Amino acid sequence: MAENSPEKTLDAQWLATQLQDRSMRGIAIETAALIRSGVIEIGTHLPAVRELAQALGVSPATVSAAWGQLRRQKVIAGRGRNGVWVCGDMLSPRPARFEKIGNFGEHIIADLALSSPDPALLPELHEAMQHGVSADNLNSYQREAIAPALLDAVKPDWPYNAPSFMAADGGFDAMNLTLQTLLMQGSVVAIEDPTATRLLDMLDNLGAQVVPVKCDEFGPIPESLSLALNKNPSAFIYQPRTHSHCGHALNDARFAALAEILGESNTLIIEDDGIGQLSAYPPVSMGSVLPDRTVHVRSYSKAYGPDLRLAVLSGSEDLVKQIKSFRNFGAGWSSRILQQALAWLINDAKTQAGITHAKAVYAERRKAMSDALRIRGVNIPERDGLAIWIPVPSEQFALVTLAARGIAVLPGERCRIGPGQFIRISTSQIMADKVDLIADAIVLAMG
Repeated sequence: MAENSPEKTLDAQWLATQLQDRSMRGIAIETAALIRSGVIEIGTHLPAVRELAQALGVSPATVSAAWGQLRRQKVIAGRGRNGVWVCGDMLSPRPARFEKIGNFGEHIIADLALSSPDPALLPELHEAMQHGVSADNLNSYQREAIAPALLDAVKPDWPYNAPSFMAADGGFDAMNLTLQTLLMQGSVVAIEDPTATRLLDMLDNLGAQVVPVKCDEFGPIPESLSLALNKNPSAFIYQPRTHSHCGHALNDARFAALAEILGESNTLIIEDDGIGQLSAYPPVSMGSVLPDRTVHVRSYSKAYGPDLRLAVLSGSEDLVKQIKSFRNFGAGWSSRILQQALAWLINDAKTQAGITHAKAVYAERRKAMSDALRIRGVNIPERDGLAIWIPVPSEQFALVTLAARGIAVLPGERCRIGPGQFIRISTSQIMADKVDLIADAIVLAMG
């Protein structure tokens, strides 16, 4: 039918005849079904909100809300004068930014897109798993927030005397549970810029209005946080020690300045300690000064292994109770076997010595890459972590230039909210014999 041509806007009267349920939910579901079946093709412009509302005999707010639901599911895009069009037929929510990182193909000789730990530097798990199967209450359906052995293991190194704890299936699982539980759809959320790709995907899924907070070598800039708080965000999300992209970390003065600013607000504080024990800095948390509205998440994947799938979060008894209750829609608790295994690793002297060694190796690899770039005229600040964040004149040119030489990196657009052109390269698995090759390619990629 002519109305379904990608070059034309769908006729409002025709669409109205296809929609039997005139509620917001009904309009969204039935329009989605038409898109999924191919009756409405990808690229088709949808009718103006007021025009369709009139044809349906409903308020414009009802149609607008239905479009908002489809926009959150990445089925439609656009708004305002540019109109709304169909951009996809996959109706389930998905982490679009993260999925775009993708597989770069067989010609890639150095995949530096994901900041992953080196498997050779992770603890050996055989003995830990043997201890794991001796966990108390094994195979019980009791939904305990955290196994007692793991709670005892994490408490001595926790950055504050937290009222309540919960284990989760990895850092991003903990963050997603926290956001899904404590934030409403469409909430205003302040978050440091740049940030982790999957956090932005999670906020997209919530339809959040994201307010960027600029950062420098000591983390979120106080003036930028103050401006963001003027918009009354429901939450502020940041990484309290080593930043997974930029490698910066809060010092004492910056922590005090941010604590003073946050103390004057009612904003929920959500901390993502994704690097965890591989950080060169001691753990820190706003929970030490604002415990009633701080949720602190620490991932154990980078230091102990991603297949342990474990993180621990803390917060007030009320906040953790809410998160635990929401989690009952799914698994309800994390594997006691894995929790017991992690608890054993945390208390094992050999494992801890191995983590200390791994931190030193990662620091050497990062420094070798930074030194090689500095020799070539690209000055990178001395920071921490498993990656380097490099400003470039053009992300697109840099990506194409590096890919042509078999090198994959993460474009800044996946991680930033504001302006700027950047790439992030993972240094955690760069061997010495590849340093010069990669550094030469990066110089070319800078134009």
